[in-house]
Amino acid sequence: MSELIQKHDNRATIRWKLLTGASALALTAYVSSASIVKAEDSSQPQIWIELGGELGRLQAGRETFAPEFPNSPSRPPYFDPSQKFEKPPLFGIDEDGKISFQPENFDWVFSAAIQYGRAVSKKHAHQEIYVPRTYVTHAPLNQTHITVYLTGIAQKFADTRVRNTESHSILDFQAGKDVGLGLFGKDGSSVVSAGVRIAQFRSNSNIAVKSNPDWHLKYFYSSSPVPHSVVTGGEIYHSNAASLRATRSFRGIGPSLSWNASAPFAGNGQNGELTLDWGVDVAFLFGKQKTRTHHQTTGRYHGPKYPPGYRLITYQGPAHPDHTRSRNVTVPNLGGFAGISWNYADAKLSLGYRADFFFNAIDGGIDARKNEDRSFFGPYASISVGLGD
Repeated sequence: MSELIQKHDNRATIRWKLLTGASALALTAYVSSASIVKAEDSSQPQIWIELGGELGRLQAGRETFAPEFPNSPSRPPYFDPSQKFEKPPLFGIDEDGKISFQPENFDWVFSAAIQYGRAVSKKHAHQEIYVPRTYVTHAPLNQTHITVYLTGIAQKFADTRVRNTESHSILDFQAGKDVGLGLFGKDGSSVVSAGVRIAQFRSNSNIAVKSNPDWHLKYFYSSSPVPHSVVTGGEIYHSNAASLRATRSFRGIGPSLSWNASAPFAGNGQNGELTLDWGVDVAFLFGKQKTRTHHQTTGRYHGPKYPPGYRLITYQGPAHPDHTRSRNVTVPNLGGFAGISWNYADAKLSLGYRADFFFNAIDGGIDARKNEDRSFFGPYASISVGLGD
């Protein structure tokens, strides 16, 4: 027991030192900036406020739900399997905001940023084939010619309802410095930043599957030459149902490091200029991964309704208890962007493409743990306004 406690304490100490170090870096830079006094006035805004959005392509892997119905015919080959309709959302809209502060005549920049996105996908797929209403066959019975009418009262069908939701939020607190490498001209910038990143991911799945793989018929006999009708039997058929509910989440915090650069290539600062922008960032998030799943499978066998007797047999698959899993994990994060900006006076309009990858962030399994990545990538647009010249 003491070894386990010691191991837990060491892990917590390492995380605390990483976060404390990043915070100390930001605090030291700020205190240093306060002690620097220069007589020259700066023409650059000290505060920048940025608002933007992204059309994100989502990749959120998870185990597919593939229910099996014992003692039942297989799905008719002309129906698509339910797994085809279980896909999580493919696209979502992200909103983001950022505020940056650069002390007057100083090359340190302090920033706080937030990104939030949510996506929902709904799918209802109903596939069916109707049995012919009535058709006739002839058969001898006790030397009497019999006309048999088979009347359909239900059809073969497969019905799938799926609702998937996904949400994510990312917070960044950073302190950065223009390293002044001189690679991009006197008007270019190359800012290296360090800080803390906080991320949270959550997803929910709700899947319901129903099917009837057989025709559902009733028999009506009419003997000749004296017509009469008597219901004498019903064909056997099966009805199946299955459902899945799953909730998955990750919450983590850790140190981050980024490099953002820009270089002008057209225009000038007075009349407006165009710049190329790019950047990369990396982080290591320490947090908890949680998953809770519940699924069940039920089927029914409907025997003949008349002699030799009506039978309704309900069968179920193996018991599937609820699964609740929780695990401490380390999630590496790698991201980057490239774009173009138009700068005029104290305003900036930016367009580009951005991507973020979080490796092994989510437990996407159903009955057993299965690590899956989370990624968001797509075009973005933002507008920035400078304050406090």
